[in-house]
Amino acid sequence: MTMFGQRLKHASMVWLDQRRVHAGGQFHPFTGAAEELARVLGNLPMGPTAWVVDDAWVPTLLLRDIVELPPGTEAREAFFRWRYGQDLALEAPQFVQALAMEENTWLLAGMPQQLRDEWIQLAAAAGRPMRQLQPRWLWLYNRLAATREVPGMLLSLSAQDQGRYTGTLAAWGRNLILLRQWNEPAEPDAWCQERVLPTIAYLQRDARSPLELHLWGATQWPDCGLPVRILQPEIPAEESL
Repeated sequence: MTMFGQRLKHASMVWLDQRRVHAGGQFHPFTGAAEELARVLGNLPMGPTAWVVDDAWVPTLLLRDIVELPPGTEAREAFFRWRYGQDLALEAPQFVQALAMEENTWLLAGMPQQLRDEWIQLAAAAGRPMRQLQPRWLWLYNRLAATREVPGMLLSLSAQDQGRYTGTLAAWGRNLILLRQWNEPAEPDAWCQERVLPTIAYLQRDARSPLELHLWGATQWPDCGLPVRILQPEIPAEESL
């Protein structure tokens, strides 16, 4: 499952967090300036790049029960852009890509059109054209749930000030079944009590209980009712596409 992607053999990985960028096997500070990205890209081998970016830059929606869509590609794309903007209360023009899933379900990922254009132009000018862009949670999910043999849950977290985190909660069984995102920072205990435990209870009612919790972005975590597997921050220098 990928978003904003085109198929190629290999591409240099550009991993973009809110405060750092990882490329060429190294981390670099990042404040959001285009000049910083240009310098990092300039140190990569010439050729295509695959970008994995902080979840907050690519908000994602899981839409269910979409039984009927407007006919024609343009009308369908316009519908998804409208639905995406309405659900997230966004005013700026958004680039939105929709991925069809099972049982009339769609995954929508989007980002401000202007920001996407800026990154694409920056990469092209550096001779490292962008060939894929996806949110971090989806990159992790594609690897954790590849076989979907064991129901699980993922927390994809971004560290904020004072030991708090924003991020994404994703849960899956045979397929992705639930996706929630929070831009409001919370401490680990609040994440467990207000976000993780209610989600587990909701899934238990539907007999879709996850068996383990995968955690990215923190080195330790309180008991949330599931065995916790802390993912190691091993970011590859290249990505196979």
